[in-house]
Amino acid sequence: MPEFSDEAEATRTAKRNVRVELLARRRSLPVTTRAAAAGRVQAELVTLVRRLRPSRMTAYVPVGSEPGGADLPEVLRAALPANAELLLPVLLTDLDLDWAVYTGPADVIAAGRGIREPTGVRLGVDAVVDAELVVVPALAVDRHGRRLGRGGGSYDRALARVPEATLTVVPLHDGELVDALPAEPHDRLVRAVVTPADGVRTLDGGPGAAHGVAPHTSAGRTRGE
Repeated sequence: MPEFSDEAEATRTAKRNVRVELLARRRSLPVTTRAAAAGRVQAELVTLVRRLRPSRMTAYVPVGSEPGGADLPEVLRAALPANAELLLPVLLTDLDLDWAVYTGPADVIAAGRGIREPTGVRLGVDAVVDAELVVVPALAVDRHGRRLGRGGGSYDRALARVPEATLTVVPLHDGELVDALPAEPHDRLVRAVVTPADGVRTLDGGPGAAHGVAPHTSAGRTRGE
């Protein structure tokens, strides 16, 4: 037990240290760099949405230095088929995630922990199960699909409900797809990332390829390496 506890504490410490480094790097990005990155990430995700045509997908409202831009939900909603649903998360008091349909910028309000949430009817924590495309935030992702969030565990709970074959995608800044990240048993894997320079990339030949997104691609278009 002591060895296990020491190992677990070492992993948590390593995660905290990496978070501090990554957050500092994001905050140091010039406004022009953030804006250009947001445009690239949005364009890649729009191409992916138009290719997959999901009837339900999830996303979130990027804040501060998060990649994707604050208008990401509006951009994604415009790319969806008619009558398709875009769900945004609602943070519960126990840090789990409920979900509500995004209907436009006027229906999104500031909430706790600096996030912005939809004001519509809550659909329950299991609403994410039926999503065909799940876009989730992270500070970094490694090439095995391990993501590093902000430490609350909210998205690990949500991802635990997502079927294994569902395409899960994390928007990142360039340099945030790394070789390896510290991980704990409860950490959930993601299937793909999208970066400004390289577009959509599936990880370790995961299920993303079954959705028409080939490994190392820009929304399905293979890049040379």
